[in-house]
Amino acid sequence: MKLRIGWIGTGVMGRSMSANLLKAGYPLTVFTRTKEKAAPLFDLGAVWAESPARVAAASDIVFLMVGYPADVRDVVLGGEGVLTGFRESSDRSEPPIVVDMTTSSPALAAEIFGAAQAQGADALDAPVSGGDIGAREGTLSIMVGGDETAFRRVFPLFEVLGSKIVYQGEAGSGQHTKMVNQILIAGNMAGMCEALLYARRAGLDTEKVMNSVAAGAAGSWSLSNLGPRILRGDFAPGFFVEHFIKDMKIALDEAARMNLRLPALDLVRRLYERLAAQGGARLGTQALIKALDGLREEDPL
Repeated sequence: MKLRIGWIGTGVMGRSMSANLLKAGYPLTVFTRTKEKAAPLFDLGAVWAESPARVAAASDIVFLMVGYPADVRDVVLGGEGVLTGFRESSDRSEPPIVVDMTTSSPALAAEIFGAAQAQGADALDAPVSGGDIGAREGTLSIMVGGDETAFRRVFPLFEVLGSKIVYQGEAGSGQHTKMVNQILIAGNMAGMCEALLYARRAGLDTEKVMNSVAAGAAGSWSLSNLGPRILRGDFAPGFFVEHFIKDMKIALDEAARMNLRLPALDLVRRLYERLAAQGGARLGTQALIKALDGLREEDPL
């Protein structure tokens, strides 16, 4: 028998990821706040449910890809949440599993794990990296925390969604690993945007410049994938600015809890908040170049 899969959240990433599971032949029950966003999934055979609890009641494994930690808490722990649905349905040979693929709080991941275990279910925190391209192509990097036995059960599904799947350790470890990822990206994005601005102001052909530097030590995923979008003036979201700000705040909060200062990350966060204040919250993260381009020597950071 094929596992019954549930999916909650069909935004930029979730829509492509859930479609890949459907194309791989898994039966899928879906819930999202705006039903119309899931329409392409219905064409592939997905079934609609009226709440996260209804998704869970019909599923062996439930994935979620939502926006913020508050959304995760409501979807999993709320009165109509996933754990409620698991309790209401007991026709399973193995414990049900909730897999949170949202970038969220490590502490919340540990709380969800404990609540799931207390009722005989399981939970994995499995945030991803790779953006909209990785979601479409099934090449995401997936960082997983939680029980290792549950990880092994879900692994064949992870293989549909990603090309790099690493079990990081106990609950919350996947989210901590994603914070490392976001800290690296933050510095890289700022450097890339500043470099392209410098090349433009120096009167260089930015496409030729990028072709040269991408092949050397300065090369990066952001430069190769988002650099061309910047040069085309394409600021459509593969990952929303407002979500990146959320991630950086989580990382800074966790760093403070560990008595660790991250001044470079804090600076990049403030630059992105400047972009959001200028109306760029729903643009892609490559739009940081807009905020940097408008900076003047006297502007406070």
